[in-house]
Amino acid sequence: MLILGIDTSCDDTSAAIVENGVKILSNIVSSQDEVHKKYGGIVPELASRRHIEMILPVVDEALKKAKVEIKDISAVAVCHGPGLIGSLLIGVCFAKSLSYVNNIPLVAANHLEGHIFSSFLEEEKPEFPFIALIASGGHTSLVRVDDFGRYKELGRTRDDAAGEAYDKVAKLLGLSYPGGPIIDRLAQEGNSKAIDFPRAYLSGTFDFSFSGLKTAVLNFLRKIDSSLLTRHSSLIKDIAASFQSAVVDVLVRKTIEAAKEEGVRNVVLSGGVSANSALRENLTNRALEDGLRVYLPSLQLCTDNAAMIASVGYFLFKNNKLSSMSLNPEAYLPL
Repeated sequence: MLILGIDTSCDDTSAAIVENGVKILSNIVSSQDEVHKKYGGIVPELASRRHIEMILPVVDEALKKAKVEIKDISAVAVCHGPGLIGSLLIGVCFAKSLSYVNNIPLVAANHLEGHIFSSFLEEEKPEFPFIALIASGGHTSLVRVDDFGRYKELGRTRDDAAGEAYDKVAKLLGLSYPGGPIIDRLAQEGNSKAIDFPRAYLSGTFDFSFSGLKTAVLNFLRKIDSSLLTRHSSLIKDIAASFQSAVVDVLVRKTIEAAKEEGVRNVVLSGGVSANSALRENLTNRALEDGLRVYLPSLQLCTDNAAMIASVGYFLFKNNKLSSMSLNPEAYLPL
Protein backbone atom coordinates (compact mmCIF):
# COMPACT_ATOMS: atom_id res chain seq x y z
CA MET A 1 0.00 0.00 0.00
CA LEU A 2 1.60 3.26 -1.16
CA ILE A 3 0.71 6.56 0.51
CA LEU A 4 1.63 9.96 -0.91
CA GLY A 5 2.22 12.34 1.98
CA ILE A 6 2.14 16.14 1.66
CA ASP A 7 3.23 18.60 4.34
CA THR A 8 3.15 22.40 4.08
CA SER A 9 2.43 23.13 7.73
CA CYS A 10 5.09 25.81 8.14
CA ASP A 11 7.97 26.85 5.91
CA ASP A 12 9.12 23.56 4.35
CA THR A 13 7.40 22.09 1.30
CA SER A 14 7.57 18.32 1.51
CA ALA A 15 6.23 15.26 -0.28
CA ALA A 16 6.95 11.59 0.35
CA ILE A 17 5.99 8.10 -0.73
CA VAL A 18 5.74 5.57 2.11
CA GLU A 19 4.93 1.88 1.77
CA ASN A 20 2.68 0.24 4.38
CA GLY A 21 3.26 3.09 6.83
CA VAL A 22 6.84 2.12 7.65
CA LYS A 23 9.06 2.05 4.54
CA ILE A 24 10.20 5.34 3.01
CA LEU A 25 10.54 5.19 -0.76
CA SER A 26 11.13 8.94 -1.07
CA ASN A 27 11.04 11.96 1.21
CA ILE A 28 11.61 15.28 -0.55
CA VAL A 29 11.90 18.51 1.47
CA SER A 30 12.28 21.96 -0.03
CA SER A 31 13.65 24.29 2.65
CA GLN A 32 12.83 27.99 2.86
CA ASP A 33 15.64 28.92 5.27
CA GLU A 34 17.26 31.28 2.77
CA VAL A 35 13.94 33.06 2.19
CA HIS A 36 13.36 33.85 5.87
CA LYS A 37 16.94 34.18 7.12
CA LYS A 38 17.20 37.94 6.64
CA TYR A 39 14.05 38.47 8.70
CA GLY A 40 15.25 36.37 11.62
CA GLY A 41 12.12 34.21 11.52
CA ILE A 42 9.33 32.90 9.32
CA VAL A 43 7.25 35.43 7.39
CA PRO A 44 3.90 33.63 6.83
CA GLU A 45 3.03 35.40 3.57
CA LEU A 46 6.40 34.59 2.02
CA ALA A 47 6.10 30.98 3.19
CA SER A 48 2.72 30.59 1.48
CA ARG A 49 3.98 32.05 -1.78
CA ARG A 50 6.99 29.72 -1.86
CA HIS A 51 4.76 26.71 -1.18
CA ILE A 52 2.73 27.62 -4.28
CA GLU A 53 5.94 27.66 -6.33
CA MET A 54 7.41 24.44 -4.97
CA ILE A 55 4.58 22.02 -4.26
CA LEU A 56 4.18 20.64 -7.79
CA PRO A 57 7.91 20.05 -8.45
CA VAL A 58 8.35 18.56 -4.97
CA VAL A 59 5.48 16.08 -5.46
CA ASP A 60 6.80 15.20 -8.94
CA GLU A 61 10.27 14.58 -7.50
CA ALA A 62 8.85 12.36 -4.74
CA LEU A 63 7.05 10.19 -7.32
CA LYS A 64 10.11 9.98 -9.56
CA LYS A 65 12.50 9.09 -6.76
CA ALA A 66 10.14 6.36 -5.52
CA LYS A 67 9.82 5.12 -9.13
CA VAL A 68 6.03 5.11 -8.99
CA GLU A 69 3.24 6.86 -10.87
CA ILE A 70 0.20 8.62 -9.46
CA LYS A 71 -1.99 5.67 -10.50
CA ASP A 72 0.00 3.45 -8.10
CA ILE A 73 -0.92 5.57 -5.08
CA SER A 74 -3.46 4.08 -2.64
CA ALA A 75 -4.25 7.37 -0.85
CA VAL A 76 -3.14 10.97 -0.54
CA ALA A 77 -2.37 12.04 3.03
CA VAL A 78 -2.13 15.75 3.75
CA CYS A 79 -1.30 17.65 6.91
CA HIS A 80 -4.33 19.85 7.71
CA GLY A 81 -3.07 21.28 11.00
CA PRO A 82 -1.84 22.58 13.27
CA GLY A 83 0.38 25.15 11.56
CA LEU A 84 0.39 28.42 9.63
CA ILE A 85 -3.06 28.71 8.06
CA GLY A 86 -1.82 30.14 4.75
CA SER A 87 0.80 27.42 4.38
CA LEU A 88 -1.63 24.66 5.31
CA LEU A 89 -4.14 25.97 2.78
CA ILE A 90 -1.71 25.38 -0.10
CA GLY A 91 -1.10 21.75 0.82
CA VAL A 92 -4.75 20.95 1.52
CA CYS A 93 -5.99 22.53 -1.73
CA PHE A 94 -3.33 20.74 -3.77
CA ALA A 95 -4.05 17.38 -2.10
CA LYS A 96 -7.81 17.72 -2.64
CA SER A 97 -7.27 18.56 -6.32
CA LEU A 98 -4.93 15.61 -6.77
CA SER A 99 -7.38 13.31 -5.02
CA TYR A 100 -10.38 14.52 -7.02
CA VAL A 101 -8.78 14.49 -10.47
CA ASN A 102 -7.19 11.05 -10.02
CA ASN A 103 -10.03 9.51 -7.98
CA ILE A 104 -7.65 8.66 -5.11
CA PRO A 105 -8.88 8.53 -1.48
CA LEU A 106 -7.94 11.51 0.69
CA VAL A 107 -6.93 11.36 4.37
CA ALA A 108 -6.18 14.28 6.71
CA ALA A 109 -3.26 13.91 9.13
CA ASN A 110 -2.51 15.84 12.31
CA HIS A 111 0.99 17.34 12.28
CA LEU A 112 1.61 16.39 15.93
CA GLU A 113 0.51 12.84 15.22
CA GLY A 114 3.04 12.81 12.42
CA HIS A 115 5.87 13.74 14.76
CA ILE A 116 4.85 11.04 17.23
CA PHE A 117 4.85 8.32 14.58
CA SER A 118 8.06 9.43 12.84
CA SER A 119 9.86 6.78 14.93
CA PHE A 120 7.80 4.08 13.22
CA LEU A 121 9.72 4.86 10.05
CA GLU A 122 12.95 3.66 11.68
CA GLU A 123 14.17 0.05 11.80
CA GLU A 124 13.58 -0.19 15.56
CA LYS A 125 9.99 0.74 16.32
CA PRO A 126 8.67 1.61 19.80
CA GLU A 127 6.18 -0.65 21.51
CA PHE A 128 2.94 0.68 23.02
CA PRO A 129 2.47 2.29 25.43
CA PHE A 130 5.11 5.03 25.29
CA ILE A 131 5.64 8.62 26.36
CA ALA A 132 6.20 11.01 23.45
CA LEU A 133 8.05 14.28 23.92
CA ILE A 134 7.15 16.57 21.02
CA ALA A 135 9.62 19.47 20.99
CA SER A 136 9.60 21.82 18.01
CA GLY A 137 9.42 25.47 17.02
CA GLY A 138 5.67 25.58 17.52
CA HIS A 139 4.98 22.86 20.09
CA THR A 140 6.36 21.39 23.28
CA SER A 141 4.23 18.72 24.91
CA LEU A 142 4.29 15.35 26.63
CA VAL A 143 1.81 12.74 25.44
CA ARG A 144 1.05 9.21 26.59
CA VAL A 145 0.46 7.03 23.52
CA ASP A 146 -1.39 3.74 24.09
CA ASP A 147 -2.07 2.94 20.43
CA PHE A 148 -2.69 4.71 17.15
CA GLY A 149 -5.41 7.28 17.86
CA ARG A 150 -5.29 6.75 21.64
CA TYR A 151 -3.53 9.72 23.24
CA LYS A 152 -3.47 11.43 26.61
CA GLU A 153 -1.79 14.83 26.82
CA LEU A 154 0.14 15.03 30.09
CA GLY A 155 1.58 18.51 29.72
CA ARG A 156 2.34 21.31 27.30
CA THR A 157 4.14 24.64 27.17
CA ARG A 158 2.31 27.54 28.78
CA ASP A 159 4.07 30.10 26.58
CA ASP A 160 6.99 29.67 24.18
CA ALA A 161 7.78 26.34 22.58
CA ALA A 162 11.33 25.08 23.10
CA GLY A 163 12.31 25.64 19.47
CA GLU A 164 10.77 29.11 19.54
CA ALA A 165 12.90 29.97 22.58
CA TYR A 166 16.02 28.81 20.72
CA ASP A 167 15.26 31.03 17.74
CA LYS A 168 14.44 34.07 19.89
CA VAL A 169 17.58 33.71 21.98
CA ALA A 170 19.64 33.27 18.81
CA LYS A 171 18.20 36.55 17.55
CA LEU A 172 19.14 38.25 20.86
CA LEU A 173 22.69 36.96 20.37
CA GLY A 174 22.83 38.30 16.80
CA LEU A 175 22.93 34.82 15.29
CA SER A 176 21.35 33.75 12.04
CA TYR A 177 18.09 31.85 11.45
CA PRO A 178 17.28 29.08 12.21
CA GLY A 179 18.89 29.58 15.59
CA GLY A 180 18.56 26.12 17.11
CA PRO A 181 21.34 24.35 15.19
CA ILE A 182 23.67 27.35 15.62
CA ILE A 183 23.20 27.50 19.40
CA ASP A 184 23.71 23.74 19.56
CA ARG A 185 27.05 24.01 17.75
CA LEU A 186 28.27 26.95 19.85
CA ALA A 187 27.16 25.24 23.07
CA GLN A 188 29.45 22.29 22.38
CA GLU A 189 32.44 24.63 22.87
CA GLY A 190 31.00 26.53 25.85
CA ASN A 191 30.72 26.05 29.60
CA SER A 192 27.15 25.07 30.51
CA LYS A 193 27.74 26.08 34.16
CA ALA A 194 29.09 29.54 33.36
CA ILE A 195 25.72 31.29 33.83
CA ASP A 196 23.00 30.09 36.18
CA PHE A 197 19.93 30.61 34.02
CA PRO A 198 16.58 29.67 35.64
CA ARG A 199 14.70 26.39 35.15
CA ALA A 200 10.90 26.58 35.24
CA TYR A 201 10.10 23.13 36.61
CA LEU A 202 6.47 24.07 37.45
CA SER A 203 6.29 21.59 40.31
CA GLY A 204 3.25 19.33 40.36
CA THR A 205 2.63 19.48 36.60
CA PHE A 206 4.18 18.22 33.38
CA ASP A 207 3.77 21.65 31.77
CA PHE A 208 6.67 23.70 30.39
CA SER A 209 7.55 27.39 30.36
CA PHE A 210 10.44 28.99 28.49
CA SER A 211 9.50 32.69 28.35
CA GLY A 212 11.17 33.41 31.69
CA LEU A 213 14.39 31.79 30.50
CA LYS A 214 14.32 33.90 27.36
CA THR A 215 13.86 37.04 29.50
CA ALA A 216 16.74 35.97 31.75
CA VAL A 217 19.03 35.81 28.72
CA LEU A 218 17.84 39.26 27.62
CA ASN A 219 18.50 40.74 31.09
CA PHE A 220 21.97 39.15 31.17
CA LEU A 221 22.82 40.68 27.79
CA ARG A 222 21.72 44.13 28.97
CA LYS A 223 24.28 43.99 31.77
CA ILE A 224 27.31 43.19 29.64
CA ASP A 225 29.35 45.01 27.01
CA SER A 226 27.81 44.04 23.66
CA SER A 227 31.22 44.35 21.98
CA LEU A 228 32.21 41.14 23.78
CA LEU A 229 29.61 39.18 21.82
CA THR A 230 31.37 37.99 18.69
CA ARG A 231 30.58 34.73 16.94
CA HIS A 232 33.88 33.21 18.08
CA SER A 233 34.09 34.63 21.59
CA SER A 234 34.08 32.32 24.61
CA LEU A 235 31.30 34.43 26.17
CA ILE A 236 28.76 33.76 23.43
CA LYS A 237 29.60 30.06 23.60
CA ASP A 238 29.11 30.07 27.37
CA ILE A 239 25.74 31.84 27.00
CA ALA A 240 24.65 29.31 24.37
CA ALA A 241 25.77 26.38 26.51
CA SER A 242 24.14 27.73 29.69
CA PHE A 243 20.87 28.50 27.89
CA GLN A 244 20.80 25.10 26.22
CA SER A 245 21.51 23.36 29.52
CA ALA A 246 18.50 25.12 31.10
CA VAL A 247 16.18 23.99 28.28
CA VAL A 248 17.47 20.42 28.13
CA ASP A 249 17.40 19.93 31.92
CA VAL A 250 13.68 20.73 32.06
CA LEU A 251 12.76 18.67 28.98
CA VAL A 252 14.64 15.61 30.21
CA ARG A 253 13.49 15.82 33.83
CA LYS A 254 9.82 16.21 32.90
CA THR A 255 9.95 13.38 30.36
CA ILE A 256 11.58 10.92 32.75
CA GLU A 257 9.16 11.87 35.55
CA ALA A 258 6.18 11.41 33.22
CA ALA A 259 7.36 7.95 32.18
CA LYS A 260 7.81 6.91 35.81
CA GLU A 261 4.46 8.26 36.96
CA GLU A 262 2.63 6.61 34.07
CA GLY A 263 4.48 3.32 34.56
CA VAL A 264 5.72 3.36 30.96
CA ARG A 265 9.13 1.97 29.95
CA ASN A 266 9.40 3.44 26.43
CA VAL A 267 10.06 7.07 25.48
CA VAL A 268 9.88 8.59 22.00
CA LEU A 269 11.58 11.88 21.16
CA SER A 270 10.22 13.85 18.20
CA GLY A 271 9.99 17.30 16.61
CA GLY A 272 12.65 19.67 15.33
CA VAL A 273 14.34 20.10 18.72
CA SER A 274 14.84 16.32 18.86
CA ALA A 275 17.80 16.91 16.52
CA ASN A 276 19.57 18.76 19.34
CA SER A 277 22.71 16.85 20.32
CA ALA A 278 22.55 17.70 24.04
CA LEU A 279 18.90 16.68 24.32
CA ARG A 280 19.49 13.37 22.56
CA GLU A 281 22.51 12.54 24.70
CA ASN A 282 21.07 13.64 28.05
CA LEU A 283 17.69 11.96 27.56
CA THR A 284 19.35 8.71 26.47
CA ASN A 285 21.73 8.70 29.45
CA ARG A 286 19.05 9.56 32.02
CA ALA A 287 16.68 6.97 30.60
CA LEU A 288 19.40 4.33 30.78
CA GLU A 289 19.93 5.12 34.48
CA ASP A 290 16.22 4.61 35.15
CA GLY A 291 15.81 1.50 33.03
CA LEU A 292 13.87 3.23 30.26
CA ARG A 293 14.22 2.81 26.50
CA VAL A 294 14.50 5.89 24.27
CA TYR A 295 13.65 5.90 20.56
CA LEU A 296 15.32 8.67 18.59
CA PRO A 297 14.29 9.50 15.02
CA SER A 298 17.08 10.01 12.50
CA LEU A 299 17.93 13.66 11.91
CA GLN A 300 16.04 13.82 8.60
CA LEU A 301 12.84 12.78 10.40
CA CYS A 302 13.18 15.26 13.27
CA THR A 303 12.16 18.34 11.32
CA ASP A 304 8.93 18.75 9.35
CA ASN A 305 8.66 16.16 6.60
CA ALA A 306 5.97 14.41 4.57
CA ALA A 307 7.13 10.86 5.34
CA MET A 308 5.67 11.13 8.85
CA ILE A 309 2.40 12.46 7.37
CA ALA A 310 2.29 9.52 4.95
CA SER A 311 2.89 7.11 7.83
CA VAL A 312 -0.07 8.52 9.77
CA GLY A 313 -2.06 8.51 6.53
CA TYR A 314 -1.51 4.78 6.17
CA PHE A 315 -3.08 4.07 9.58
CA LEU A 316 -5.99 6.42 8.81
CA PHE A 317 -6.61 4.81 5.43
CA LYS A 318 -6.30 1.32 6.90
CA ASN A 319 -8.99 2.22 9.45
CA ASN A 320 -11.19 3.77 6.73
CA LYS A 321 -10.94 7.27 8.20
CA LEU A 322 -11.26 9.12 4.90
CA SER A 323 -11.75 12.83 4.31
CA SER A 324 -14.09 14.56 1.90
CA MET A 325 -13.62 17.47 -0.48
CA SER A 326 -14.96 19.76 2.26
CA LEU A 327 -11.70 19.33 4.21
CA ASN A 328 -10.29 22.63 5.46
CA PRO A 329 -7.00 23.41 7.21
CA GLU A 330 -6.97 24.27 10.91
CA ALA A 331 -4.28 26.45 12.45
CA TYR A 332 -5.07 25.09 15.92
CA LEU A 333 -5.64 21.35 15.98
CA PRO A 334 -5.02 19.37 19.16
CA LEU A 335 -4.49 15.62 19.12
